[in-house]
Amino acid sequence: MIKEFKEFAMKGNMLDMAIGIVLGAAFGTIVSSVVADIVTPLVSYLSGAPDFSNMFTLLRAPENTADVNMDSLAAVREAGGVALGYGNFINQLISFLFVALALFIIVKGVNAAKKAEEEAPAPEAPAADVVLLGEIRDLLRK
Repeated sequence: MIKEFKEFAMKGNMLDMAIGIVLGAAFGTIVSSVVADIVTPLVSYLSGAPDFSNMFTLLRAPENTADVNMDSLAAVREAGGVALGYGNFINQLISFLFVALALFIIVKGVNAAKKAEEEAPAPEAPAADVVLLGEIRDLLRK
């Protein structure tokens, strides 16, 4: 059973998939950083809106609002309030769009490379004299 598992785990497809998952996770953190640290602040600056992560709609206020920063989603939730955090959804949506765009570009490049490989000209047939010399060589060997 251990031998079968080892054969299964060492198949090329399994290793390729494992590498893809690890690279995908790393790529996800990079995209999250780009969105959180570059894109969102730029969009916030250009639109004049506050940081998206703190955009929310208060559904139920905390019981004691005197000590609560009502401009912070985390503070409202920590104090027991209920808030709809649509700003986080906007951040995640932007992240998804960036990942989808990056994957689209990668797949488009791979498809173009495959198409160019398929359209590569077939090797030319040897000249008639080369074919004739090959036949003579084969007859002399007999």
